[in-house]
Amino acid sequence: MSERNASDFEAWEVELHGHRVIYRAVGSGPPVVLIHGMVNSSRHWQEVALRLADRHTVIAPDLIGHGDSATPRGDYSLGAHAAAIRDLLTAIGIGEATVVGHSLGGGVAMQYFWQFPERVQRLALVSSGGLGPEVSPLLRLAAAPGASAAVRVAASPRALAAISAGAERLDRRQPGRGTYLRAVARALLPLAQPGARKAFLETLRSVIDVRGQRVSAVDRLYLLGPVPTLIVWGERDRTIPLEHGRAATELIPGSRFETLPGAAHFPHLEDPEGLAGALARFIAETRPHSLSEADWAELIDSRASHRRHLRAVA
Repeated sequence: MSERNASDFEAWEVELHGHRVIYRAVGSGPPVVLIHGMVNSSRHWQEVALRLADRHTVIAPDLIGHGDSATPRGDYSLGAHAAAIRDLLTAIGIGEATVVGHSLGGGVAMQYFWQFPERVQRLALVSSGGLGPEVSPLLRLAAAPGASAAVRVAASPRALAAISAGAERLDRRQPGRGTYLRAVARALLPLAQPGARKAFLETLRSVIDVRGQRVSAVDRLYLLGPVPTLIVWGERDRTIPLEHGRAATELIPGSRFETLPGAAHFPHLEDPEGLAGALARFIAETRPHSLSEADWAELIDSRASHRRHLRAVA
C-alpha cells in the first residue's frame, strides 16, 4: 500500500430523487465499486479501498438507510438498492466497473448484475448472502415480528458495553474467541438511531425471515458464467456458512474461490490486507467482460424450456 491515509478516502454527497446519498472515493484507474453489508457503511471499506487505490478508482457508496445516506420511508429491497447504485454511478460518471459486495452487499451486487449486466465487468462476492438459506440465529431473531423493541434494547449503550466486555473476557481465555461478539457489537452500534434502525429492519426483512434467508440467487448463478467471478469467505464465519461459497463456486463456470483463515464474517475489517490482495490478484489475472443484450438473450435461451403452445380444441 502506498502512503495514502484515511483522509484520502474522501466522502462526497449527491442528491438523488430528493434524498442524500453519500459515497467515498479514492485512487485512479479502472473503477471498482465496493458495496457494504447490513449495518455497515462505506467507512468500513477504508483499509481495502486504500490498498486498491494505486491502480483503481475505488467507489464505496453508503446504501440508502445506511451510514450517512438518507433513511427515507420507502423501498429497501435488493432491487431498490441496486437501482440506487446504478443512479449514483451514472451521476458521477461511472459506467462499467468491477463490482464487489459483502454479505447483504453481495446480494445487492448480484441483483445489480441481473438488472444491469452491461455495467458489470467482474463480480466479487465476499461472505455473500443469497447463496443458501442458512444464516445466524441472531439475524433470524431480528427478522421476527415484534423484534424492533429488542433491537432497540440491544443497541443501547449498556447492552453494547456488556457485549464488548464479554468479548474481552473470551479473548483473555483464548485469543480470537471474542471475534464474533465484537462483530455483533460493531453491527449494533449504528442502530441506536431510530431512522437507521427502521431501515435496518426493513432491509433485513426483505431478505431474511425466522426460517433463514428467503432470497436465493442459486437458480441464476449460471448467468455469471461469462463474467469473471470471485468468491471470498472468512474461514471463521459464523454468520453465513462457508459452504455456501464453495457450493456457489461449483455452479458458476470458471469462477474462483478463496478463503481467509484469520477472518470471520467481516474480512474487510478482520483481514483487509488479505482481502485486498485477493481482489487485486483477481482483477489483474482476469479480463473485464460485460454482457450485451444479445449475450443475455443467448444465456437465458440456453436454459429456457420451450414448449409448444397447445390451443384448446372445442
